[in-house]
Amino acid sequence: MINFTLNGLEVQSDEGSTILDACKFYGIEIPTLCYYEGLSAYGGCRLCLVEIGKGENSRLVSSCTYPIEEGLIVRTNTKRVIRARKMMIELLLSVCPQSKTIQDLASKFHVTAVRFPVRHEDCILCGRCVRMCKEQMQGGAIGFTARGHKKKIETPFNIKSDECRLCGGCIYVCPACQLRCQGPDAPTDVCSGCLALEPTCIETHDDYQCWMGTTGDCGTCEGRPDQTKKQK
Repeated sequence: MINFTLNGLEVQSDEGSTILDACKFYGIEIPTLCYYEGLSAYGGCRLCLVEIGKGENSRLVSSCTYPIEEGLIVRTNTKRVIRARKMMIELLLSVCPQSKTIQDLASKFHVTAVRFPVRHEDCILCGRCVRMCKEQMQGGAIGFTARGHKKKIETPFNIKSDECRLCGGCIYVCPACQLRCQGPDAPTDVCSGCLALEPTCIETHDDYQCWMGTTGDCGTCEGRPDQTKKQK
């Protein structure tokens, strides 16, 4: 077993586990998009970022690909982490606002506006479909081509692949294929129909503090300064 620190608690995890594996075991929720249980980790969406280390040596890493190490210090809900996650959700919204999966993430993390040009792409390059086809369906009919802004997912030479069995596994795991509730012609780029309360304690504390109940229920950071001082 490997000993490490998770949100201030001394915990253990099996050797070979990733930070995301450990967090799931201890019931700590971390948002993911390119990650899909049963498929290899990709680390492309960067939604599962956590902060490791402390002080000036701390840095952000993708929890789905970073292995647990002896003595590692992990913080899952710091200001830096939440700010980075919200930025990634905003970028994903600008690429594919018609996705229900991304809209739900935006509501959960209180992303209410998009500051980038909206493109309405059909693909966010999460790679779920590529891994599903190759690893679970044993097909390998699709893959990534080109690089940078020209990168896309298609069949070899962009012609029908003999490896494709029309199983539909790629569509099943695709977050862009799950259309938002308002349909493809929604009047706004951000739905906010299921908008969650924004954490109030994150502006007072360096880490997210609402471990119990609905976000903001504790009232330690808004309207109760006496309680805030006590918790410090």
